[in-house]
Amino acid sequence: MPTYDYVCKDCGHEFEAFQSMKEDPLTECPSCHGSVKRLVGGGTGIIFKGSGFYINDSKKEAAPAKDTKQAAPAAN
Repeated sequence: MPTYDYVCKDCGHEFEAFQSMKEDPLTECPSCHGSVKRLVGGGTGIIFKGSGFYINDSKKEAAPAKDTKQAAPAAN
């Protein structure tokens, strides 16, 4: 079940509510009993890297660096 953020329109009190997605949004502030507005949240921070990998998946060991130094061609 997701956690929703709310702010009271009257007193400015900000609070969170752990609710089912099927439940109606809250309408009353627990502090002053004024009307509240549900804030739009950013959601969870899932980051996809590459083709189908999650940030918390195991990463492969880095390959050893190859020596890329080559002799430069002689200038004429």
